[in-house]
Amino acid sequence: MEPGVLVLVFVLVSGLNNLVICERPAVVNVGAVLTYDSFIGGVAKAAIEAAVADVNSNKSVLGGTRLNLIMENSNCSVFVGSLGAFSVLEKQAIAIIGPQSSAVAHMISSISNGLQIPLISFAATDPTLSSLEYPFFLRTTHSDSYQMAAVADVIDYYGWRRVIAIFVDDDYGRNGIYYLDDELAKKMSKIYKIALPVKATRDKILDVLQKSRMIGPRVYVVHVTPDSGLEIFSAARDLQMLTEEYVWLATDWLSTTLDTSESISRNSLGYLQGVVGFRQYVPQSNEKDAFVSRWNELNKEGLVNFKLNTYGFYAYDTVWAVAHAINDFLNESGNVTFSSNSKLPTSKGKMQLGKLKTFDGGSLLHKKLLSLKFTGLSGPVQFDSDNNLINGIYEIINVNGSMVHTVGYWSNYLGLSISIPESSYRNGQRNLSFNQVLDRIVWPGGKTEKPQGWVVANNEKPLRIGVPFRASYLEFVTVTNKSNIVNVSGYCIDVFKAIIKIIPYDVSYQFVPFGNGRSNPNYDELVGMVAEDVIDAAIGDIAIVTNRTKIVDFTQPYISTGLVILASIKSIKSNAWVFLRPFTMGMWCMTGAFFFLIGVVIWMLEHRVNSAFRGPPKRQCITMFLFSFSTPFQSQQEDTLSTLGRFVMMVWLFLLMVITSSYTASLTSFLTVQQLSSPIKGFDSLIASNQPIGYQVGSFAQSYLIYGLNVHPSRLVSLGSPEAYEVALQRGPKNGGVVAIVDELPYVEIFLSKRSGFGIVGQPFTRSGWGFAFPRDSPLAIDMSRAMLNLSENGELQKIHKKWFCKTNCVTQTSTSSDPNQLHVSSFWGLFLVCGIATFISLLLFLIRAIRQFIQFNRKQRDPASSYGQSSKGCSHSIYKFFSFIDEKEEVIKNMFKKQQNSSQPQNS
Repeated sequence: MEPGVLVLVFVLVSGLNNLVICERPAVVNVGAVLTYDSFIGGVAKAAIEAAVADVNSNKSVLGGTRLNLIMENSNCSVFVGSLGAFSVLEKQAIAIIGPQSSAVAHMISSISNGLQIPLISFAATDPTLSSLEYPFFLRTTHSDSYQMAAVADVIDYYGWRRVIAIFVDDDYGRNGIYYLDDELAKKMSKIYKIALPVKATRDKILDVLQKSRMIGPRVYVVHVTPDSGLEIFSAARDLQMLTEEYVWLATDWLSTTLDTSESISRNSLGYLQGVVGFRQYVPQSNEKDAFVSRWNELNKEGLVNFKLNTYGFYAYDTVWAVAHAINDFLNESGNVTFSSNSKLPTSKGKMQLGKLKTFDGGSLLHKKLLSLKFTGLSGPVQFDSDNNLINGIYEIINVNGSMVHTVGYWSNYLGLSISIPESSYRNGQRNLSFNQVLDRIVWPGGKTEKPQGWVVANNEKPLRIGVPFRASYLEFVTVTNKSNIVNVSGYCIDVFKAIIKIIPYDVSYQFVPFGNGRSNPNYDELVGMVAEDVIDAAIGDIAIVTNRTKIVDFTQPYISTGLVILASIKSIKSNAWVFLRPFTMGMWCMTGAFFFLIGVVIWMLEHRVNSAFRGPPKRQCITMFLFSFSTPFQSQQEDTLSTLGRFVMMVWLFLLMVITSSYTASLTSFLTVQQLSSPIKGFDSLIASNQPIGYQVGSFAQSYLIYGLNVHPSRLVSLGSPEAYEVALQRGPKNGGVVAIVDELPYVEIFLSKRSGFGIVGQPFTRSGWGFAFPRDSPLAIDMSRAMLNLSENGELQKIHKKWFCKTNCVTQTSTSSDPNQLHVSSFWGLFLVCGIATFISLLLFLIRAIRQFIQFNRKQRDPASSYGQSSKGCSHSIYKFFSFIDEKEEVIKNMFKKQQNSSQPQNS
């Protein structure tokens, strides 16, 4: 044969071989693992079969290739479901639809990963199936992470802070409730989890519900399977737990049950009155209506045993999604091939694992599934990055009588709304500013008012209220025990009882004394008992401090308080020298100096012109002294004649007027208000004194002094009663007592109202209040805080305070760290400065004028024999002459100038 002919034959053979290889397969196997006799599986089986028939009848979908459906019944068993998956895979199925159970889905996902077979579930809602552990798992329904966010939003919308979740203890139930826990934690709400076995008996359900009533919350979230969920509500009805004080929320299992079961008549919904449920939203469309009509015909003909539910739509769309993806896959790859898996052992049993093969195009088919984008009966079919359907919408339904009403919607991008969210699906974060609102809901018992959602206590289990069994200051809390009957009274108890009356629901409680009554208890231990759930609350004179707020919640403070210093004092109201106290020593010295200065200056200015300021030296000194010091008390006898003297007196009298009026006001204060003195002047002097400090037993003052102020513990002395306070302060630090006591203001007020000789020194160095302690996130703490504010606004809280604290005396003695009424130089330095400047200027002008006169007189002096004209070569003599000159009266000086002027003129001849 010629070489050219051989080449031609080779080309023809190769082309025919490629044509055979690229030819689309006539049949593609697709598996399905379901539970045939369940609400979801029964509907899904019929919907999947209908979808396969529709796909095979439409030649344009797969281009002539036919889907061969291989179905296996899992019987809601992980083991049986796994065997069913192996049976399907042995027949070389390239995709598995289902399963409906999340627990079965976990197992089959591991198998599909190993053989690279895409697993597409229409009902497995466990959020953890979206993890990276299962890359070949896709979900054509919505993850429970969406649904739990919707449940949490409804709970937060109505303001409930504690809920009880009842769930089936499998992957579906546990993981869904864990996601609900996370969502509620974001909203500062707490969840109590109660698990039920997968196939719980009625006795077990009754026992669980009975125990749940003792927890306190009355908001229940039920997350179970559709086939057994109604048994929980039936048991709750028997226990009278479907009354007006309860709230029942059911996940989408309830809507599935109500939509599917033929046996549930509308009249039998009575015991579900007020239950709120969730349903995955399926938008209205012509295709949906046509399928519903088709289903109803099948139901009438007896070909299906269940009514259609939302999972039927998702199952139908899943088949179409698989068909579209297979078509895209075949268009790209051309054929379906499998490879042997060397990791699988061979066996001689009935199941030959060696027959299981890896799908060569599994990754490509998975990729084609993720890239799908079409609209099915259930709405848009498109996957997000977590292999889930994009943005989910839930209907919120309410059972009212024999009807089920839609009261609102929830979407993961808009939250709650009363109308259907916009149909345009978009990725992005939720718009939390959206006006979230729901339609009117009829709650259990037939009421439309929102239930409280919390029963604090009842007669079966009253609230355990811890109260301090004090040994002193019984005005706050007094505990008496007569004939085994505990009676509790006091200021704090009256406040608590007044608040209980305002709260809009009944609270049964009993007081539990804490302490022995012989010494004051430790309040940190009392608060710790609340945190450890030994007691349900603690009331009394409990200070709200940082370390306590870390473990419990407090109400609003009902009285303001803080640590103050109590010390022994002595009265200085009656004192022979009290008239000196208005001025400080510096002020007295400054005022005396100006009295002397003004006297000297006025004498100098008036000496030459005023005969009252002349005479013998002794008389002039007396006049100078008396003139200045008598000005504040009487009109002086000596008048000032010189202009400069009058100017100085004007400024001086203004200064005296201000100082005198201030002195009078200050002295009045000293004489009318009792002042207290103590060796301790305040916080700083107490810490620096290095002397013993007393504190009340059980008070937080001890830890504050040690850890907050770094006071050595050896300096602290515990005192248990007001009598011990009095004795310790009277003895003082030198006789085994204390220099001062640090305690909270209300205790000190009561102590001072009954005893004298003591007082508060300095200012309070902490600011806090007293409140009632409750466990973390307790709704009762919030309600009591609101009621306490109401008491404060209407004046009732003040009346209770007066009843206990103002029986005899409400005035607290106080000593400050200094004398606030004393007048300092700094308060008048401006006036002293003005007066000093005016005096200096006047004296300077006087000296300039006198020196000028003296110089003129010396120049005109001609007579050397004159007593005024004697020349002197010494400076001292000139100074003496100057003082002698200015000592003369002004008239004498003027006469001397006239004589000099007359003697200097020439006589007429």
